[in-house]
Formats: sequence, C-alpha cells, structure tokens
Amino acid sequence: MKRVILVRHAKAISYGYDQDFDRTLTERGEEDALTISLELKKMNVHPDLIIASPALRTTQTAKIFAGNLEYPAASILYQKKLYSGKTPENFLTMLRELEDEKKTILVFGHNPTIYYYMHYLLHEFTRDVPTCATVGIEFKVESWAELEPQKGDLAFMLIPDMFR
Repeated sequence: MKRVILVRHAKAISYGYDQDFDRTLTERGEEDALTISLELKKMNVHPDLIIASPALRTTQTAKIFAGNLEYPAASILYQKKLYSGKTPENFLTMLRELEDEKKTILVFGHNPTIYYYMHYLLHEFTRDVPTCATVGIEFKVESWAELEPQKGDLAFMLIPDMFR
C-alpha cells in the first residue's frame, strides 16, 4: 500500500499579495500546523519523503510538520511547480516516479491546486479545504507506477477546527 498525505499550508498573513511568495504564517497558522502535525504523530505517521512548494508559508508549515514527525528538515524536497501550478496529471506523473521503498509521502501546497490534487486522486472528493487541511489518501498498490486517477481511498481528513 502507498499513502499520500496532502497538506494545504497553514494560515498566512492576509496582506502582501504583491509579494505572495514571501507571505509568512500567522501565529494561528503556526499553532494549527503544530496541532495537526501532532495529531499525525499520534496516528504513527512516519513520512519517507516530504515534498513542498518553496513559498515561505508552505516551507514554514512543512518544517513544523517535519519537526514533529521526526523528519529531517534539510531533506525536504522543494518543487517550484507546486507553487506555480503543477497540473493534477503532472502531479500524478511525479508520484508514479517515486521510489517504491517509500511508503508514505507528505506534500505541502496551495489552494486551489492542492484541492485539485485531492479531487483527482480520490473518488468523489468535494469537501472544503481550509488552511492546514490535511488529507490522507491510500492506494492499494505495491508500486507508485500503478497509481491511477480517482482510485485512492480517503484514510482521514484533519482540519484545525476539529481541535478547537
């Protein structure tokens, strides 16, 4: 089985859109990332790989998760296309190229693109994806190369409001 956990970055400052790439997390965003990552830890999630958009708010979110999930922050793989709009088809191609010894990967991105990935990988996904929403998708395959669109099973969805 292979598992993809998709995370929308945590709450960021609501100004500075002219320099969107450099927007930082708010205090609430940092707290939400801490809360959700600690929930994943309670669920015994151990990522074999973390991939993130290089935008500052996404980098900050990924590093909080990495710290709580005992994943070395220096090993986070940053992909610019996760910021600039990798299509769902290209995202699936990226997943299919992963090494098969990796079982669980976390991917940090932005809306609406992260929602599109969820919708593309899951059968009938129509939920709202607020900041720091975290969706676990499981595939009953032995190899990443076997992934198919809308064949993933929703394992869990965590949103910060669940813990307030």
